[in-house]
Amino acid sequence: MPIITLSNLRYTIGTRVLLDGAAGAVEPTEKIGLVGRNGCGKSTLLKLIAGKLQPDSGSVQIARGTSIGYLEQDPKIPTEGTLLEAAMDAFADRDRLQVELEHVYELMAHAQGAELDRLMTRQVHLDEALERAGGYAVEHRVEAMLHGLGFTDADFTLPASGLSGGQRARLGLTRLLLSEPDILLLDEPTNHLDIAGREWLEDFLDTEFGGAVLLVSHDRWLLDRVVHRIIEIDRGVICEYPGNYKAFRALRAERRLSQERVLEKQQDKIRSEQAYILKYKAGQRARQAKGRETRLERFIDTNVQEIAPEMGSMALELPKPPELGDFAFVGEGLSKAYGSRVLFHDLNFVAKPGDRIGIIGPNGAGKTTLVRAILGDLELDAGTIKLSPRLEVGWFRQSHAHLDRMLKVYEYLQSTIRSLEGGPRPSEQEARNLAGAFMFTGSEQEKLVGDLSGGEKARLVLASLVASSKNLLVLDEPTNHLDIPSAERLEEALTGFGEGRNRSGVVLLISHDRALLEQVCQKLLIIDGDGNTSVFEGPYSAYSRKQKELAAKEASAAAAAKKTSSKQEIKPAHKVAVHAPVQRAVAPTPVATKDRANKAPRARGPHQAISQERLEARLAELPFEIEGIDLEFGNASIASDPAKSQALMQKREKLRLELEGLEAEWMRRAE
Repeated sequence: MPIITLSNLRYTIGTRVLLDGAAGAVEPTEKIGLVGRNGCGKSTLLKLIAGKLQPDSGSVQIARGTSIGYLEQDPKIPTEGTLLEAAMDAFADRDRLQVELEHVYELMAHAQGAELDRLMTRQVHLDEALERAGGYAVEHRVEAMLHGLGFTDADFTLPASGLSGGQRARLGLTRLLLSEPDILLLDEPTNHLDIAGREWLEDFLDTEFGGAVLLVSHDRWLLDRVVHRIIEIDRGVICEYPGNYKAFRALRAERRLSQERVLEKQQDKIRSEQAYILKYKAGQRARQAKGRETRLERFIDTNVQEIAPEMGSMALELPKPPELGDFAFVGEGLSKAYGSRVLFHDLNFVAKPGDRIGIIGPNGAGKTTLVRAILGDLELDAGTIKLSPRLEVGWFRQSHAHLDRMLKVYEYLQSTIRSLEGGPRPSEQEARNLAGAFMFTGSEQEKLVGDLSGGEKARLVLASLVASSKNLLVLDEPTNHLDIPSAERLEEALTGFGEGRNRSGVVLLISHDRALLEQVCQKLLIIDGDGNTSVFEGPYSAYSRKQKELAAKEASAAAAAKKTSSKQEIKPAHKVAVHAPVQRAVAPTPVATKDRANKAPRARGPHQAISQERLEARLAELPFEIEGIDLEFGNASIASDPAKSQALMQKREKLRLELEGLEAEWMRRAE
């Protein structure tokens, strides 16, 4: 049964229609991606579901008892106390229940009869409510989630009132995820997250969160990993596609091909009808021609639809970058620190013609600082940089304050790009062709630069850079304000940049967009945030795979070391077991003690056949297995499912009994 049902939703802003008859449903455990061009109505739809906006017509029906968690762009968080206290405030209901439960225990100590029965019933209900609200041990969950979203232990004591915008956004996401609602409405949750934070969020949504998710995101890797259905908003209409984003692209391409065939047949019919009308509108068949003209107009209004411009691919010829020579730049022994914090040291870094290099690392690791130092915008502490004398740099910064606000879109491009026709200034048509390739329609090309949105300005600057005949493109988080179709346009342009017989273009790309890194870069420079750097030859997917393999090996080695340490603890010098099972051991009877030679043979227990080595290894393993089960009880999806909880409890009891038996056997052998 759906927990959310949309019925014929319509929402307009002035004369602009954002949603026109939108309908659909969300099932309890579905994970859905919401995509479309910037401004198409994705955030509006989330606000309608969350009750932040009211539709012009239609309805949003929410199943009774369904809790909704909505991630706002500027989340409201407590301003008193520390960051950790603000995160813990998400469990305010749990704290209230715990106080009430303690009070009930105090009353039970002195109650009798019917009053005691009533208090015991209340205690059971409070225990159940407390488990649903997060249980007793939530501090570990809060800290783990804060770490996953990029906070360090030192950040926990920061005053909540002084957090930056990015920190507030991540704290808001933490509080929302901790609340574990029935459905999460997430509007660009990866904003302000580095790659590690994005990967953590993917794992959480994919494997831990058991509720429904409606997700607006420009992160294609996140959409591929988490969602199982895509909803596209296209000119006010909802179109649904099964599968993740990769499947959506393939299905959308098929739908576009089908649309083109239908449109071609419609155009054939329109041309035939127009020819008839033109031929007979002034003759004896004028009345018939007039009737056909009326029917044709109705047919065009009802059936003929324009194909969405973002569904096509970019066919654009870009100017060849100037020759570089043997290198773009060579850096040797580069070092930079701020006080005691080292960003990078003794870094050797070379960029040659044809290189497309991705620079990755945690937020604040020093990626932008390195680029500024290479380009002479910032002084290094040590090292030398040699630039090619032929170097011509195009730099995409995160601020676009330098743009002339009074120029029209096509005029700005005319003033910045190089003509393909060899003239000193490109023609208006060349500028308009470039603007169209970067998804500025005819009317949008007439807009003043000062009236553009942040995403439109980013798209305009990127269009000018890739077509301005620079041989080094430096792009600092270029997709932060781009929708997915725009990011895909940029990929196409950068992948072809400087290609050919004389590969002369170089790209330096700072980004957390893994799809962009994968498609564009064939080499990565990694800055780890602790002052260390490394270079990886290959695409991002190969790097990610290698990192996971290394992490698995390290975890295996750590587990083996812990296992060895536990074995050593289990072998005490004075025959005292680690788990102290002495009280559970069976003491020999007086008869058996008096004459061991004549005692009856002891019954063979289930663990007596096990070797000493295997016995001690299993004794080392079992406490960790039991501890792992205890941690699983903190998972909300298990705590709220009686069947899963019962199965887990039975598993724990089985392991506990096994541990008791093995301890008794160890003590028997130690006698």
